[in-house]
Amino acid sequence: MPPETQYARVGDLNIGYQVVGDGPIDVTLVDQWFSNVVGQWHLPPLARFIDRLAEFSRVVLLDKRGTGVSDPVPLGGLPTLDEWMDDLRAVLDAAGSERTALLSGAGTSYLTILFAATYPERTSALILVDGYPRISAAPGYVPGLPAGLPPEDADRIRAGWGHGALLGILAPDDADDAALRRSYAEYESLSGSPEMAVAMIRMLYEGDVRDVLPAVRVPTLIVNHKRSARIPAAISAYMAEQIPGAKHVEIPGSANLIWAGDQEAVLAEVQEFLTGIRPHPEPDRVLATVLFSDIVESTRQAAEIGDTRWRHLLDAYRALVRREFERHRGREIDTTGDGFLATFDGPARAIRCAIAIRDGVGSLGLEVRGGLHTGEIELMGKNVGGIAVHIGARVAALAAPGEVLVSSTVKELVAGSGISFDDRGTHELKGVPDPWRVFAVRPPEGRA
Repeated sequence: MPPETQYARVGDLNIGYQVVGDGPIDVTLVDQWFSNVVGQWHLPPLARFIDRLAEFSRVVLLDKRGTGVSDPVPLGGLPTLDEWMDDLRAVLDAAGSERTALLSGAGTSYLTILFAATYPERTSALILVDGYPRISAAPGYVPGLPAGLPPEDADRIRAGWGHGALLGILAPDDADDAALRRSYAEYESLSGSPEMAVAMIRMLYEGDVRDVLPAVRVPTLIVNHKRSARIPAAISAYMAEQIPGAKHVEIPGSANLIWAGDQEAVLAEVQEFLTGIRPHPEPDRVLATVLFSDIVESTRQAAEIGDTRWRHLLDAYRALVRREFERHRGREIDTTGDGFLATFDGPARAIRCAIAIRDGVGSLGLEVRGGLHTGEIELMGKNVGGIAVHIGARVAALAAPGEVLVSSTVKELVAGSGISFDDRGTHELKGVPDPWRVFAVRPPEGRA
């Protein structure tokens, strides 16, 4: 469950913050210039990133003034770095954090660099991921930078804010993920307005903390993505030369959002730097329950009601399915037409999700069928593979309209859950060795 949102006072302003985990070291994550400590839990990769940090630390999260759930700044004004440092210091005091490691992404490196240099007694370490001390061109600085925010970028951000504008700019490799783009669009909307976004980014182009770098006297880790989408990798090399004793690491990838792309590569460097222990790589095979679900006779229905109405109906159907995935902790793997593939970390949750989808789509005048199997799956980036996936697909193909079928493995794993089944016999599954026994999830008493 998301943690409780609390407030620290800075003069007359309320600054929202949260604390996650109870590890032996404090880590304050300042991801971007914008944030929303409530909305971040609806952005799955950012939520996962925070949860992973909390495995080895106590994580402090905050919305600086003018963003998220914190009090707004006066109309037409922008917060200064001094004011944002006041916000950060007040939150650390309220959270009982005497010293913290500062972990920042591309949009907040000015703040964390300045805070670490000004308050070394409050800063145990500084970690900059695709950070910069200056983003615009200057004599003797990194070549190839723009002199200011390009007008076409300002127009693009203003028009696309609340629609995932920055995702396409800072993490283009992830921008084609429709579900991620939707949740990121919501996060943008909850964090600030379009005009504030443009004004803040213009301010970032005007900032310069290069002279502060030699004054940073805390342990510093500088991480950059090798194929950086927006922030030239040469900037990280520059900072590593200017900050005494800084460690510089380059990792694969192009994302300039700290949680995007291969976030485990970032987290591994962070964890080793702070704890001295490098985490073991994520296993490439895990036990999971796969769910296949699709609409019954979708082609016939589309022909009957016409393309426009069918498209609107599909949008409502997909929104319903994704709500149930989120509610039951399912991970959407793929969607093709009206079919979905999702994985779950528990078979009972997967069954209840399938039933909720089946029952929910009735209000849309639709009928679905589903199939589930639990087994070892192969993790292939954002996709999954392996024989368990094939078995799940074959089981789903056997389901009648409105039916949820499961393999015998699933049935045995949910014993004692209160879920009942009807035997549907033993079947040969195409491309799968040996026959498999299949069961239908029995509707609750009183339901036909």
